Amino acid sequence: MTQKKVSPAVTTVAGNLPPSYEEANAGCPGYCYNDGAFLWDDKNIRRVFVRKVYSILMLQLFVTLSIVSLFTFYEPVRFYIQTHPGLYSTTSLLFLVTYLMLACCGDLRRQFPWNLILLSVFTLCMAFMLGFVSSYYNTRSVIVCLGITAVVCVCVTVFSFHTKVDITSFQGLLLNLCLLLLVCTLVLGLVVPFGFVPWLHTLYGILGAVTFTMFLAFDTQLLMGNRQYAVSPEEYVFAALTLYLDIVYIFTHILQLFGDSNE
Repeated sequence: MTQKKVSPAVTTVAGNLPPSYEEANAGCPGYCYNDGAFLWDDKNIRRVFVRKVYSILMLQLFVTLSIVSLFTFYEPVRFYIQTHPGLYSTTSLLFLVTYLMLACCGDLRRQFPWNLILLSVFTLCMAFMLGFVSSYYNTRSVIVCLGITAVVCVCVTVFSFHTKVDITSFQGLLLNLCLLLLVCTLVLGLVVPFGFVPWLHTLYGILGAVTFTMFLAFDTQLLMGNRQYAVSPEEYVFAALTLYLDIVYIFTHILQLFGDSNE
C-alpha cells in the first residue's frame, strides 16, 4: 500500500495553525495557491477581494463600452481612425508592453499605485483596439454581439459561482483548446492570403468563443477560494485583467461569427 505524502502546509493545518502564505504557495504559480492547503480565518477577506475585482472590472467594461460606442456610432471618429491605421499599431505595441509588465512582474502589479496606472493604460489600449475593430462592422451587428456577449458572460458567471464542478482542475482541457485554437490560427493565416474561406472563419470563431468562455468560468472560480486553486487576494489587478481579457475575446469571436461588416 502506498503511503500518502503530506505536505508541510497540510501538516501545519493539521496542527490547528494556518499555514503561512509562502507554505500555501509552494509549487503553485505566483498569482495563485492551492486552496486546499490554505484556510482563511475570515471569509470577509475573500468577499472583499471579489467585490474589489468586480468593481475594477465594471469600470474597465464601462470605459471599453464607451470607446466602442464612440468609434461605432460617431461617423467622424470612425472615419478618422480608419484613415489613420498607424494609431492602431502604436496602441497595439503599448498594449503588449503593459500586458507583459502586468503579467510577468509580480511585484509591480501588486504595488500601488503603479498597478492601477498600468491597468488603466492597458484598458485604454484594449478599448481603442476593440473600438477600431468594431468600427468596421455596422452598428446593429455590434449591438447584437454586445448583447450576446453580456448574456453569455452573466450565465457563465452565475454558473461558475453555483456549480459544484471544480473547473480550476480542467487545466488539461484548457491547454488542448488553446492548442487547437493556435493550430486553427496558423492555418487561417496561411489560407487567408489566397482567399476568404467561410467555414474556416466560422470554425475559428466558434472555437475561440468556446475556449474563452471556458477560461471565463475557470478565472471566475479562481476568485472564489473554495476550489482546488485560487487567486491570492493580493492579485486583484491580475484577476480583473484576466476576466476583462476573457470577456473582450469572447466579444471579438462572437463579432466574427455574427457581425456584418460595413461595405
